[in-house]
Formats: sequence, C-alpha cells, structure tokens
Amino acid sequence: MKKSLIYSMIAASLVGVGCSEDFLDPIRDNRSLTQVDMANASEFNPAIVAGTLDGIYSYISDDMPVTGTRHYDLGQKGMDIWSDILTGDMALSANTYGWYQNTANLVSTVDYTREENRIVWEYYYKVINLSNLVINTLGGDDAVPVTESSRHMMGQAKALRGYAYFYLAQYFQRGYDPAQPILPLYTASSVTPSKVAASQIYDLIVSDLNTAVTMLDDFNRLQKHQINKDVAKGLLAYTYAAMGDYAQAKTLSDEIISAGYPLTSTGELAYPGTGSGFNDVATPSWMWGYDITEAMGHQLVNWWGQMDYYTYSYAFAGDRKSIDNGLYALIPANDVRKTQFNPGMALLPVNKFFHPGRVAGGQQTITTDYIFMRVDEFYLLSAEASAKTGDDVSAKNRLKELLANRLGGMANADAYVDPLSGQALKDAIYLQTRIELWGEGKSYLAMKRNQATVTRGTNHVFRSGESFIYNIDELSFQIPLNEMNNNPNITGQN
Repeated sequence: MKKSLIYSMIAASLVGVGCSEDFLDPIRDNRSLTQVDMANASEFNPAIVAGTLDGIYSYISDDMPVTGTRHYDLGQKGMDIWSDILTGDMALSANTYGWYQNTANLVSTVDYTREENRIVWEYYYKVINLSNLVINTLGGDDAVPVTESSRHMMGQAKALRGYAYFYLAQYFQRGYDPAQPILPLYTASSVTPSKVAASQIYDLIVSDLNTAVTMLDDFNRLQKHQINKDVAKGLLAYTYAAMGDYAQAKTLSDEIISAGYPLTSTGELAYPGTGSGFNDVATPSWMWGYDITEAMGHQLVNWWGQMDYYTYSYAFAGDRKSIDNGLYALIPANDVRKTQFNPGMALLPVNKFFHPGRVAGGQQTITTDYIFMRVDEFYLLSAEASAKTGDDVSAKNRLKELLANRLGGMANADAYVDPLSGQALKDAIYLQTRIELWGEGKSYLAMKRNQATVTRGTNHVFRSGESFIYNIDELSFQIPLNEMNNNPNITGQN
C-alpha cells in the first residue's frame, strides 16, 4: 500500500462524517478505516497511527465536522456555546440570523427531531469510533504496548474515548443516576447498541482516564492539542466530581495545581492587560488548546465568528452572545473580570475573547486559538471538592489563591472569602466558577454538579426571567431521530 493512499484513507475517514446513520458501525461504514486497514497501515508505517490521532484532534477543532454545512456545528467549541446557553449564563441578547434560537428558546432540547441533538450525538460517537480504531490497532482494550511511542498513542486514544463518553453522559442524562440506562457502549472489543447503565459508562470513563494517566506519565507532547497526563487528570477530576466522589476530584485537582501551571495573570484576564484576549495557546495557564493557523483556512464559520465582535462573522453582524445581566451584576466592582464585558455594547465579551487587532469585523481568516482547559479550573474544583467534603479551611485557601489577582490583592480576597462557611461558601465557589469560566463551556458541568436552579436575566431574547432546575428536560439533549430510527435497540429518552 502506497503511503499517499494510506493518508488518503485517513483523510476520508475524518471528513466523511454525519451523512449516514451507519457511521457508528466500523463494519458497515465503508468510509472509515477498518481495524484491518489500520493494522496493515501501521505495519507499513507506525506514523499512520499517530497521524490518525492528529486527525481526531483536528476533528475536535474543525468547523462543521458533522454536517459540513451548519454554522453552529463547531466541534467541541460548538458544544461549549450550546451548553453555556443552556445554563443561562450566556444570553442570546440579539437574534439576527437565528442559529442559536432553538437552543436559547429550549426547543431543540425537547424535540429529538432537531439537528442540534444529532450533531452532539454524532460528534462524540465519531471521536469514540476513531479512538476505538486506534486502540484496536495497538492491540485492543487490554493491551499494554511495549514501545514508548505506542504506549503514548494508546494513552491518548483512551483519554479521547473517555473525554467523549464523559460529555455524552453529561449532555444526555438529566442528573447522575448510576442505575439509569443512558447510552450505547462501544469499545474496541465489544458493541452494545442498547442503552447501558450510567455506571457502566462511568466505569469505562474512569478506567480509560486512569489508564491514560499511567501511560502518559513520561509523555512530553510537542503541541498543546495533544492530551498529556495533566489533561487526562483534569478530565478524570471532572468525572469523579460528576459522580459525587469529591475526595478523588480534590486529589487530582491538587496534583494538577502542583504540576506548575501558573494561574492566569491579571493582565491576561482582560483588555488592555498584557497577554489578554484568551486567544493564544502559548498562554502558560492553558493546559489544553489548539493552535489555529492561517493555513487551516478557518473563516466565517468558526467559534471566534460566533463569539468575537472583532472577527468578521455573526457576533460582529448581529448574533450577540452576552453575559447574563443578572450574573454580571453579581461580579464585584473591584473584580478585573467585570471589565471583560462592555455594558455599552450589550455586555458582549469584547475584553475577554478578541482578535488582537481589535478592529470591528477585522479578522477574516482565523488565527486566534482555541482553549479547552486551563489550570484555573482546578483551583475552583479543588475548592468545591474541599467544601463538599467539609474542609472549609482548604476550600477558602484555594479560593483566595484564585481571587487574589482578580480582586486587586490578597487583602480583598480575604475580605470576600473569610466570612464564608458551609452552604454560603459552596454557593460562592459555584458563583466564582460561573464568573471565571464564562464562555468556556464549563458552567454546564458545574450546574449539574451543584444541582442548581438557574434564573435568566432580562437581556435574553427568549425565556427571560424564567427559572429552570438542572434536571429539567429542557436542559439536556435528546437521543436523535436518526439513532432512534436506525438502532432498534434504543427505546425511549432519558
């Protein structure tokens, strides 16, 4: 087999997504590489497996990876927008082009015929399918690769599968119930097309991510889009927290903090600070992200186009994603993060996410980068875990560490945190999580963990002033119509 043909096969497997109901079946889906193809390819050139991993990472960051046409189909960053809108923390404050109206109006999440459900479902299951191909090529689920490079590739593939199942479990189950059947389970060695209990899904996630942590222990990645040990630990910490195992979530969060990533600096938090814009993967606090380059050709259809007023696309032209004005009002006046949003521009995040040129509609070919995870998240998760296990002292200390450079110094952080205890402390940590991680897709996870009731402010085009409890039907996605039609083993929604 010629090398050019092998690479063509990989390319075809990654771009041919979402047009067939059979895409989950590696036997029936002749557009994707089979296990035999991958094994033959890797025997000719082991770099093929590494190339397939890079292809999965590209898929996570691609524009329109599932549909090829829809302008809110944006890989993981598209999921981040949808989930932030569901929490209400992100307000669709102007609706000119209509891309997000069915999510903001909580229509798509109660109607399994809507394409938003299909995009979420097929996106994550494609990551799972491709990860399983890599795992099988390297020997299968139980294999322990003997070479360093194959061990590192196996670790990344296991982490990617764990990542995809974690988000599926979050989006398609209303609240954590280990006994509830929620999703089909596809591994490298077995296919269970009927829904299995959440406990089985979470067992696989925990196993995959623990294996990844071990296998990636000595992995020195070349680029931040590759999952390393700390990113795997971060995903595992979120998983344990979602399950209510806060002791393990705290241990992992503290290990990540000890790894040496610095907190996002005051300057990096908001314009005009040095390094501000949340637009550069080289930012030291970023643990996982993607370097978007001009050669990739990302333009109008892009997460930056949906979020950044200084990029030529929807946010500039009238589809506005603003901070909920009720949440904005809760940010202290002396908090630098309050300046991330412009009250004179409908509370758009023009000083948090922006192209450095800062010309309205100026960025046409996207070169600003994607953020997936940063160390600040784990100061908050560590504080939350401590508070929920009754260790208020540790919780307060972690929260102060984060807030010192947000509130203008440790004295102000002390004044904010010291009076807190018990439920008030837990509430403050949840609030700070919503403020700190606005627009980064993490508020949905926090809403589920904290079993919160969210109330929309007055700047939402749809459903303003209404309140929604975390496990209401409207705040989770539906198993899509094409899966219900083509998988006879699926019965009923969650």
